[in-house]
Amino acid sequence: MLIEFSDTEEVSRWIAINDDVMGGISQGRIELSPTATVLFCGQLSLENKDGFASIRRQSDNYNLNGCNGVILKVKGDGRTYQFRVKTDDQYDGIAYRSLFATDARQWQTITLPFDSFSAIFRGRPVPDAPVLRPEQIRQIGFLLADKQPGLFRLEIAWIKSFQA
Repeated sequence: MLIEFSDTEEVSRWIAINDDVMGGISQGRIELSPTATVLFCGQLSLENKDGFASIRRQSDNYNLNGCNGVILKVKGDGRTYQFRVKTDDQYDGIAYRSLFATDARQWQTITLPFDSFSAIFRGRPVPDAPVLRPEQIRQIGFLLADKQPGLFRLEIAWIKSFQA
């Protein structure tokens, strides 16, 4: 198990980073639910910029050497989210993302192989970026930037790593 939200201290290790850092007005936050899950929720706005909301866990050594990807247990709202990782401790810089669609009616177990992740910087592809190396992952998070204004809600039960 990589991240489990039954540990009530876990939510304090996450922060919200929204488009207000670039003049936008989207509002995203992380909340602990009564059922030992967390909610990444808020409102996406396209006013002033293209709009994004995100949550990110503090830097850590995740010990993912030899792992092939992550598995998420989530319940969404029908929107497409990004699971993102970074290989450094920097606030800004290259990230690697994998997109996943959610179902508003049920819990889903979503498998994201690391070879499905693509490098991005501020929403734009970085074709000459180094290949993602799992042993270098220092930050993980979720981001919504689907260009659909309105309320959003992603419930997250846990995050696991897997080996082939």
